[in-house]
Amino acid sequence: MRKSPFESGPIGDAASREALARIQDEVSSMKAMRTALRHVKKGLLYANDNKFKEAEACALQAIKYDQGILYSWHLLGIARDKLGDRAGALEAYERALALGPESPEIANDLGRLAYRMEMWPQAEALFRHSLALKPDAPEASNNLAALLRRESRPQEAIDVLRTALLAHPEEVILWVTLGTVLGDQGEYDQAATFYSEALRLRPNYGKALHNLASIMFGKGQEPEAIAQTFQAIPLAETPEDATMMRFAIGSMSLSRGDLTQGWKYYAARLEPTFNEPIHFLTDRPQWRPGTDIAGRHLMLYGEQGLGDEVLFANLLADVIADLGPTGRLTLAVTDRLLPFFQRSFPDVRMGSHITIAREGRAYRTAPFLKDWSDIDYWAPMAELLQTYRPTIQSFPHRPEGFMRTDPARIEHWRQTLSHLPGTKVGLLWTSLIMNAGRHLYFSPFEQWRPVLTTPGATFINLQYGDQSEALAFAKREFGVEIYQPAGINLRDDLEDVAALSAAMDLVLGVSNASFNLAAAVGAPSWLVTARRPWTQLGSDSYPWYSQVRVFSPTTTGDWTGVMAQVADALGEYVGDGTRMAAAG
Repeated sequence: MRKSPFESGPIGDAASREALARIQDEVSSMKAMRTALRHVKKGLLYANDNKFKEAEACALQAIKYDQGILYSWHLLGIARDKLGDRAGALEAYERALALGPESPEIANDLGRLAYRMEMWPQAEALFRHSLALKPDAPEASNNLAALLRRESRPQEAIDVLRTALLAHPEEVILWVTLGTVLGDQGEYDQAATFYSEALRLRPNYGKALHNLASIMFGKGQEPEAIAQTFQAIPLAETPEDATMMRFAIGSMSLSRGDLTQGWKYYAARLEPTFNEPIHFLTDRPQWRPGTDIAGRHLMLYGEQGLGDEVLFANLLADVIADLGPTGRLTLAVTDRLLPFFQRSFPDVRMGSHITIAREGRAYRTAPFLKDWSDIDYWAPMAELLQTYRPTIQSFPHRPEGFMRTDPARIEHWRQTLSHLPGTKVGLLWTSLIMNAGRHLYFSPFEQWRPVLTTPGATFINLQYGDQSEALAFAKREFGVEIYQPAGINLRDDLEDVAALSAAMDLVLGVSNASFNLAAAVGAPSWLVTARRPWTQLGSDSYPWYSQVRVFSPTTTGDWTGVMAQVADALGEYVGDGTRMAAAG
């Protein structure tokens, strides 16, 4: 054989230092992975026992040994999620999903956290990603439907749920969520059918018992509905569900006029497990019912919506009286309400509260207070209701209202509107917050025709927001010109809105922030509201505002009859030429 002059052949040494080092690295990596997985397994045992702090520590130990194991990051996300560390959980879930983008469970967990953090587009994308990986999965289907419901996309939610139910008819949560979406649309009989199916599949399912009780309450089975909700509480699967059930008992009890039980359970809104609670930032003791405030310094936070802050101010005069000459009241309200409250309660120290969103939680503070040390007690304003408004009879009869606006501005508006003919009626017909079934509590604008065509009435728009479409509709379809006052921002100039309302012969509309402003200053006011709102407290009147007359349908969502009643009453009111009818 002739030998080539060119040399070539295998190179390398299996026993070289470099080769042996590589093997050592791989062995070490495998050892690190095995050690990491042992920590993950240990952490999962802790998580199963609800020991999430220990589970977090195990996950961190696992990550210390090997950062490339998605189970370590997933466990860390779960533990931090349960511990309330949303930012930390978000980071951990994202790392887990980056390592395992094909995991439907991680995508769903991250989507659920994004939902709670009000990251709606991200949550929807994650739920859809989870379903793309595992079509018809019950949990992800339910979660996506819940998000679509919140976004007022009911048909999409129904489609998702029906598809999932075809594959998983045994999944009770899908029946319950489908019932809830249909209930939002006023389809109460269908909703009840689906809740009943969930209970057939799981007789002691707390969420289904609670939701079915809500349907029962709306149909007049009120004592039975409250009893069933009490029955559901120990069956609740999560603390959040139990809190919502307690709050529902409060609302239902108030609607029936049982203020003792109502105020007690209405306090559930302040529990950390309530849906979207407000966390009040203060280090002072919280006032509790029965605590004497004479001679003390009490700080009150306005709470809930803007209209609620006005509504709850019904009790402030009584609180001031009980504080006495040596006591002090400090009040924190929405910034837009501040001038209105300052004029109404000039001896009260007050400023604006601010609400800060962090990791999907809302924190309320009062930055105008630099030193809290002299404050004896603080409370959310509505917490005093069980002490100061324990019965219907404890609401004072004050048809003149309990708040004040600028007399000069009232006169300005009277002069501005003096050229308009007939009875001047301030008009409100909607709310800017209309998600998840709230539309059932407001009459569709097209059903206002008999009211707006009342001879002798001139309508002035008090409705905030861009209402150009509704005003054009009224002119085109009803032949009615609704006067748009100039020189006022109906959303932000709230003290002037109150003055404008006080210049009216009558304010007519729904229970939104502007209606509360009008009623609080004593403007003759008619309220068109859903059947038996809790704020009526089981009465035929509106105890918060003595002069308010209430019109409501006998069946939720059926507005035809009640709008005819409003039209008849307005015709009589205009024809009488007197304002006495406005007091009811």
